[in-house]
Amino acid sequence: MPQSPGHAPQPIVSRHVAVIGAGAAGLVTARELRREGHSVVVFERGDQVGGLWVYTPNVESDQIGLDPTRTTVHSSVYHSLRTNLPRDSMGFSDYPFVAKDDPDRDPRLFPGHREVMMYLQDFAREFGIDELVRFETEVVRVRFVEEEEKWKIKSKQRHKEMDEIFDAVVVCNGHYTQPLVSHVPGNFS
Repeated sequence: MPQSPGHAPQPIVSRHVAVIGAGAAGLVTARELRREGHSVVVFERGDQVGGLWVYTPNVESDQIGLDPTRTTVHSSVYHSLRTNLPRDSMGFSDYPFVAKDDPDRDPRLFPGHREVMMYLQDFAREFGIDELVRFETEVVRVRFVEEEEKWKIKSKQRHKEMDEIFDAVVVCNGHYTQPLVSHVPGNFS
């Protein structure tokens, strides 16, 4: 909305913001928030940025996901996965996903998952986002504290739990974390 003559624009108030997840959405969210002058903390359950593009050969002990005590594996990619979109349509608008002249990189138009992960890692390094990330830190609970109009986050890193207060929270953990299994009477009892 245009300002009337003689009125200065309202300054942006810096906020302390939590971003949950260091995949593509979390990384670009953290960058944009920091560009706007906010203090940002990114919580990442894994040990590196990349989200669902981080491959692991491990599989869950209950692949349907019904057993709440199962060993949980947080990855959606498989070893031979390649993108179904060309690389030039996958990159961020101001950080193109171009092929690198490097024998360890995948120059194909439809690259493998490792190349996408490396692109996201390059992005995080380029914009200093990796320094904002708390790796191997799981968010256990997020709750709004009405009296303070703030968000309280309980996180766990290894065996240490921590409570922190944030002005805002952005959830960027994707939708591939918890399987959605329909209940069909008579099945999976």
